Amino acid sequence: MPYFMQLGTVPRKRFSQFRKEDGSLFHTEVMGEEGFSSNFSLLHHIHPPAAIVAHEAVQHPPVELVDNHPLLPRLLQTKGIPADGNAVDSRFAVCGNEDVVASFVAADRASPLYRNANGDELFFIHDGSARLDTVLGALEVGSGDYVVIPKGLTHRWVPGPSMRGLVFETRGHIRSPDRYLSPQGQYLQMAPYSELDLRRPQEPLLVEGRDVDVLVRSRNGMTRYTYAQHPFDVVGWFGCNYPYALNVSDFSPMTGSFHRPPPVHQVFEAPNLVFCNFVPRVLDYDPRAMPIPSFHQNVDSDEMIFYAEGNFFSRKGSGIERGAISLHPAGHIHGPHPGSTDNAADRVGKRTEEVAIMLDTFRPLQLGKEIGRIEQPGYLYSWRGKAGQ
Repeated sequence: MPYFMQLGTVPRKRFSQFRKEDGSLFHTEVMGEEGFSSNFSLLHHIHPPAAIVAHEAVQHPPVELVDNHPLLPRLLQTKGIPADGNAVDSRFAVCGNEDVVASFVAADRASPLYRNANGDELFFIHDGSARLDTVLGALEVGSGDYVVIPKGLTHRWVPGPSMRGLVFETRGHIRSPDRYLSPQGQYLQMAPYSELDLRRPQEPLLVEGRDVDVLVRSRNGMTRYTYAQHPFDVVGWFGCNYPYALNVSDFSPMTGSFHRPPPVHQVFEAPNLVFCNFVPRVLDYDPRAMPIPSFHQNVDSDEMIFYAEGNFFSRKGSGIERGAISLHPAGHIHGPHPGSTDNAADRVGKRTEEVAIMLDTFRPLQLGKEIGRIEQPGYLYSWRGKAGQ
C-alpha cells in the first residue's frame, strides 16, 4: 500500500522494547516486501510467531495449464460451477502463465488458515459475501469488491453463506498504477479512486488457540505447519503492507467525446500484467462519435474479460451473459459483434450500465486443463453475423 496506517497498541519507537503488563516482551514481526527495501508492516505478537510444533507436506494437485493451440478465442460460462468447497483449495483454474493464475471460486464453507508464499492475491467478489480474517484484522466484503491480499499474509475466508468470484494469484506485487500517485504515494486528484475509497481492517483480531494449523502455498506445493499458538495474536501493528478492499462502484470512470482506450479504465497492475474495469458511464458524446469499441488485435497481450453485470451491448448476439468469461489471445482480431453495430450510433452520449473486469497479460496465457467443462463451442464464429456475413 502507498500510505501508512496503525491499529491497536504499538510502541512509541519502532524496533524498541515493547512490554506487556507483566514486564515480558511482545514479539515483533516484520512483514516486508522486496527484502528490507520496500513496503512493510511491523506486527506485535503476544506469542512467538515462529513457534512451529509440527509440519507435513500436503497432497494438493498443482494447477494444470495447456497451450491455447490451435489459437482460438474462448467463451466460458461460470454459472455452472457448483459451490462445493472453500476459497483456498477449491479453485477452478481458468488461465494463467508465469506471472498470474486466474481461477473461479465458488465457496460455501470456511477455508483453512492460509498463507500464499508465492505472491499477492486479488479477489473480485461477484456474488455473495464473506469475512476475510487476517493476522492484521478482519474485512467484511461483498458483491463488487476487489480484495487485495499481500504475499505472506496469514488469513482465512469465511463465506456467509456463499461467495462466488475470481481470484488472481500473481508472482509479483499488486499495486495502484504509478500515474495515479504522487512521488510521496498520495492518490492524485486525477486518479479514479482515492484513499477514502479503500476499506481496511479497523481493529486487531485476537483469537486464542493452541496447536493451530496453517496451510502455506509455495512453488513446490502445499505445506501444513502446526503452530504452538494461534497466529491471530497481534495486539497492534503499523505500516504500509496490509489487506484492503475497493468496491468497483467507487471507481470513477474517465470519459471523453470520442473513444477512450482501456488504459483509462486501469485499476491495478502487477509485473507483466494490468487489471482494468469497465463501469457504468456516459458513452462517447461527440455527435460524430461511434460509441462502440473498434476491432482490435492485441499484438502484445492476451485479454481475459469477466462480465459481471449489465447487458454488454458491444457483445450482442455472441452468447455472452452475466458471469461469462471471454479469452482473446494475441494474434486474434476481435471487437464488437454484428448484432451490436446496427444502432450503435444512436447511443451517442447515453449511459452504459455494464460492469466488466479485464486482465491483460504481456506474456501468452495458457488455458486451465478443465475449462472444456464450461466452454461454449463455436465462439470463434460469432463474428460472422447473419448468413455468414
